[in-house]
Amino acid sequence: MAATHILSIDQGTTSSRAILFDDAGVPVASAQKDLTQHFPNDGWVEHDPMEIWQDTLSVCREVIEGQGIDCIAAIGITNQRETTVVWDRKTGEPLHRAIVWQDRRTAEDCARLKREGHEALFQSRTGLLLDPYFSGTKVAWILDNVEGARSRAEKGELCFGTIDSWLVYKLTGGEVHATDVTNASRTLLFNIETQDWDEDLLELLRVPREMLPRVLDPSAMFGTTAPDVFGAPLPVAGILGDQQAATVGQACFAPGLMKSTYGTGCFALVNTGATKVDSTNKLLGTIAYRFGGEPAYALEGSIFMAGAIVQWLRDKMGLIATSSESEAVAREADPKSNVFLVPAFTGLGAPYWDPHARGTIIGMTRNTGRAEIVRAALEAVAFQTRDLMLAMAEDMKNAGLTAPTELRVDGGMVANDWFCQVLADTLGRPIARPAVTETTSLGAAFAAGLTVGLFKSTDDVEGIWKLDRCFDPAQDKDWRDSRYAGWQSAVARARVEQS
Repeated sequence: MAATHILSIDQGTTSSRAILFDDAGVPVASAQKDLTQHFPNDGWVEHDPMEIWQDTLSVCREVIEGQGIDCIAAIGITNQRETTVVWDRKTGEPLHRAIVWQDRRTAEDCARLKREGHEALFQSRTGLLLDPYFSGTKVAWILDNVEGARSRAEKGELCFGTIDSWLVYKLTGGEVHATDVTNASRTLLFNIETQDWDEDLLELLRVPREMLPRVLDPSAMFGTTAPDVFGAPLPVAGILGDQQAATVGQACFAPGLMKSTYGTGCFALVNTGATKVDSTNKLLGTIAYRFGGEPAYALEGSIFMAGAIVQWLRDKMGLIATSSESEAVAREADPKSNVFLVPAFTGLGAPYWDPHARGTIIGMTRNTGRAEIVRAALEAVAFQTRDLMLAMAEDMKNAGLTAPTELRVDGGMVANDWFCQVLADTLGRPIARPAVTETTSLGAAFAAGLTVGLFKSTDDVEGIWKLDRCFDPAQDKDWRDSRYAGWQSAVARARVEQS
């Protein structure tokens, strides 16, 4: 059989998946395993790196056994980004559980750096804000809290990496310690203008350069799997952080094209082309992708809770039995309900960046039931998306760029037609849902396919992207503005009363 397929590894916050795509970008096989979440303290979130590795190995082998290895041309990897692993360079043993992007344990470290006046330096060089979300302070925490770790790191005995680096190291039998530019750009350690690790930032965060991975383009030959991993060598030929992978999977290659992925969190990126936009609205400047050494930049807004709200409704509140039930229950809600839910369970992301805000529900009456709360939870994701789009529009206008007029959406939540329509109504913008909504995995497959020649250029990728359905706004501006004002009032209470 001709090797015309890409095995895409999608290692996310709540699961590890393998999806096999053909050269038309169509998924032909998949396997998935849920990932155990560890919450050792309030605001702390951890994963077991060895569980991530074993689960990744398991789902890949399941797909390979079903389809055969001869059809696979390469492996692409996409991953939860800022999640941080430190391991022994020789043995491959992790020193600590992985500290997940949602984790807030380094909030005081970030606050101290802000008080010392360093945030402007970090923002100008990395495009990021000083927040526990990013990897840099997580690495420092591990070095400070695991006995002997700092001295070992300075001797070059330890590796730091995001999940992509960890998987590449394990897949290649410990031969390769590398990452791609999109993951590097999320660490607080990487200068997105010079395209290299930044010595000043490394010194401020006390992270030894000796433990950092080599940084390559997303579409590059990272290494070859060790013979005992799958029984035959496969090239690892593409890596993209999950949100940049979705950007590529949604074919957002032109400046102004915007995508929003609704997974555990919600992450909206708009392509700003060769222009690195410095946000005045607490958005993030980041690298969208880099092909042939030429970076394309993006503005990104991050919402911590999206699909995770639906999980909370199901697992903690018992208001729905399955995630898919949320659509039917929301449709039952009283349309005149003024219940608003602010899902600040781990603080608020962009454009607020308030780690102290906490979850709040307001506007309940004796008539409020489960349908109204479920509706408010789904609407909260739409309201947060409007927060991001308004901030992006202002920043892009200030940079002389045209604001986005359409939003391309993907992720598990967009299977919900009710949610997609509310999103269109809340934003006053058309919502484009692609035929293949697994665009994160698809983007990693595209990156690997470009490396091995299955796709000749990004023009091929644009030709593969297909629309499933467009949701046009059905509500007027007065409705939209009134509902959004209620949301803003609820956010103000979550930030003041719960801080």
